[in-house]
Amino acid sequence: MAAPASNVEIEENIEASAYGEDPDSAYDSEVASYTTSITSTITNYKEENGRRYHAYKDGKTERLDIMHKLTEVTLGGKLNLAPIPENPKRILDIGTGTGIWAIEMGDKFPEAEILGNDLSPIQPRWVPPNVRFEVDDVEDDWTYHQPFDFIHCRMMGNAIHDWPKLHRQCFEYTKPGGWVEFIDLDVTWVSPDGSLKETNAIKRFNSEFIKMSRENNIESCPGLYLEGWMKDAGFQGVQVEKFVWPVGTWPKDKHLKEIGAWNYLQIMQGLEGFTYALFTRRLGYSKAEVEVICANVRKEMKDPKLHAMYHLHVAYGQKPESTTATS
Repeated sequence: MAAPASNVEIEENIEASAYGEDPDSAYDSEVASYTTSITSTITNYKEENGRRYHAYKDGKTERLDIMHKLTEVTLGGKLNLAPIPENPKRILDIGTGTGIWAIEMGDKFPEAEILGNDLSPIQPRWVPPNVRFEVDDVEDDWTYHQPFDFIHCRMMGNAIHDWPKLHRQCFEYTKPGGWVEFIDLDVTWVSPDGSLKETNAIKRFNSEFIKMSRENNIESCPGLYLEGWMKDAGFQGVQVEKFVWPVGTWPKDKHLKEIGAWNYLQIMQGLEGFTYALFTRRLGYSKAEVEVICANVRKEMKDPKLHAMYHLHVAYGQKPESTTATS
């Protein structure tokens, strides 16, 4: 469980002067010291504003492997927190992205059938024999012929229009006694020391992004509501764990510092990707205007005096044993 924002300690004496004459490059080098290079192959994409989107339906494909690593570091190397059985037979990964989580689960549970779905086939061709992928829209009505022992859904904020329906379908297609785990964000940026002001470009961008997402029937902070949606769907024993995601390496705690480095990296790599779609399609911004916004955000992210963070929520629950299985 994460400490409250006010309890996250800041490493002392971090100032721009500590990074020499080129603080931007020095800060990026410090982040690089905590991270490694990750590449992913993305096929069959469409381009809009010079960015890549899903070919089947529009959606972000950037940052997925980095996000997997970031989540893995956050959870202490675990692939899930739900206490699933040692011998699950069927596992579903909703919005599998590059398929990295499904592949690792396939290696961990070689006797289980692992299915990952996504809006486009960007997964590798060579995978464990018990892992397969399919192109599917998870918001359509599900038609699986057998239920699952474990359903995993991660980082689907800004992708789902009807979260209660998704939870109901997860409940329907989970075996009695089976588990479901949702992992998602509350992307409201805060700071433990008040260094993030409403006048900051980052805060203005963050507030506008959340506001306009909601006005377009998209919840960009689903982590806040996962517990309620799971309980409403019928899951029992719902547990929620909340983790701090710093932006950058400013925390004193070494684990949070590593999380912050990975988080900084994924935001820097994906900023334009998740900004262009909303700001140009929905708000009428030009590409040049979005580039100015992103440049201002990037500049503030490299300011060591700015201590920004937001939160990851992990919610998991069990389908009651007495519920009749879907067949």
